[in-house]
Amino acid sequence: MTFKKRVDEDLCKTEVAHTYEFRKEIPQIVEQMVLSCSRSDCFDHIEPEPIPSRDLIIDILARLRRILYPGYFINSRVDQMNLPYYFGQELTALFEILAVQITLAIRHECLRYKLPCTHCEERGQEVAIIFMRALPPLRTTLAKDVRASYEDDPAAKGYDEIIFSYPGLYAITVYRLAHLLHEQGVPLIPRIMTEYAHSVTGIDIHPGAHIGEGFFIDHGTGVVIGETSDIGNRVRIYQGVTLGALSVPSNAVEQLRTRKRHPTIEDDVIIYSGATILGGGTVIGARSIIGGNVWLTESVPPDTRIFLKKPPMIYKSKNRVVKERPRQVKS
Repeated sequence: MTFKKRVDEDLCKTEVAHTYEFRKEIPQIVEQMVLSCSRSDCFDHIEPEPIPSRDLIIDILARLRRILYPGYFINSRVDQMNLPYYFGQELTALFEILAVQITLAIRHECLRYKLPCTHCEERGQEVAIIFMRALPPLRTTLAKDVRASYEDDPAAKGYDEIIFSYPGLYAITVYRLAHLLHEQGVPLIPRIMTEYAHSVTGIDIHPGAHIGEGFFIDHGTGVVIGETSDIGNRVRIYQGVTLGALSVPSNAVEQLRTRKRHPTIEDDVIIYSGATILGGGTVIGARSIIGGNVWLTESVPPDTRIFLKKPPMIYKSKNRVVKERPRQVKS
């Protein structure tokens, strides 16, 4: 045996010994983790009943997208011959998965908060069917959102492009689905849905918000729409818009949970990028236009335009101020 081979073998034995020493600590860490689950200052779900699966809820969203936009998000062909079979397969599978997840969400809520029995399995199936009954009319509502996107965006080359690629339409689609479940009192699942859409698109719409038809979010990144927002028909908003609540002291949070905290936006309003509108008593009147970066905490009457005063423009050449002049404001 050569000297180099002996050195290599000795090195391997040393590494194995070190690995064994490190691994010996794992049982102690396991014990500490188990003990942490009996403490009141940590969060866990160590219960005999499982909770809803985030992965399955995301799968449900993919199934719903295939149902609401048939033929767009599958690898095979859909035509008039196989359309009944297509919907039959998709809707049956959706019911089986959705009913179970709703049941788990309801049961989790009942057990965790010691609520009276609501026959969660039967209720889960009932809510799933009520939800599915709403899908045909929901397709009509979403079609109006698609048309609004095309009519308000000159960059849109057609409806297919919007359905396939616009993040605003995806966020609105998920919101409208989550809102149906939220209205039925389903816990956890609606928020999981909209927060998934938030993570994908950068658009944060709470499932409790009420949004009318023909809604268009252009670009969308950074849009926030709070839980008690009311948005009318044919409203258009741009990236970075916030429909939020006024900040309150922490000791006042509980009493505000069931009160309106977010603004009302009436029909045909346009809100440009970066605008922030706050407060449950704030109403933006119909057909108003809110300019970019405006900050509003008070109501605006119908047919009003709100813009910031333009700051002066400063022109420099090689770090030397050449001239300063106010911007021209177009009325």
